[in-house]
Amino acid sequence: MAKVTPKKKSNTGFLAVIGVLLLVGGGVLWGTMQNKPKPIELPKDAPAMKAEGYLRGNPNAPITIIEFADFECPGCGQFATIQGPDIKARIVDAGLANFRFYDFPLTSIHQNTLFAHLAAACANDQGKFWEMHDQLFANQPDWSTMATTNPRKVIEAYATAVGLDMATYNSCMDEQKHLPRIQANATEGQSRGVSSTPTIIVGNKIYPGGLTADGIKKLVDSLTAAGAGAAPTADTAAKQ
Repeated sequence: MAKVTPKKKSNTGFLAVIGVLLLVGGGVLWGTMQNKPKPIELPKDAPAMKAEGYLRGNPNAPITIIEFADFECPGCGQFATIQGPDIKARIVDAGLANFRFYDFPLTSIHQNTLFAHLAAACANDQGKFWEMHDQLFANQPDWSTMATTNPRKVIEAYATAVGLDMATYNSCMDEQKHLPRIQANATEGQSRGVSSTPTIIVGNKIYPGGLTADGIKKLVDSLTAAGAGAAPTADTAAKQ
């Protein structure tokens, strides 16, 4: 009897499936690359600007609490979400002090941070800085460098959530309008010896690593009792 040789199974179907998967995967990767926003860099030759920061509370409050912060810094996120509401309720809203936030983006370790700082500055144009500030810190794990290569797309949802006019916001982001302001704030921090975030300044004393709300309240109470109650001028407040 003649020996029957089994037919070899064809790999054509399997190879076709692999080819389709590679094409789909390549298309997704290409789409991701195409949608990735162009990098943002702080201008090296930005026009000289006065550092302003962003004020919360009564501008005539007798004491100013200053924070130099990076929106992508985990420690800053913890300070904003854990200590921030207490500071606002017990100190700022009570009129004991105001609070001024300065940009201090650590771009060497946080690749997405400038998108967040720029988004907050653009939101400030529409009177929504603090709302965007809160959204960015509350959702930091979703737009950080470890999470996405397209932070602008993620952050856009927060702009919608806080009620910004999106045409105006997107135009501001496209133009990178407020990079000189961010640079001025960062330069102010460097001139004060800030090297890490968050850094808190109360009464001209610097506290790297931040403070608890209780710690800040004690400092404010101590300064108030010591007669630091004369309302500062605009220039003095910016330097407190």
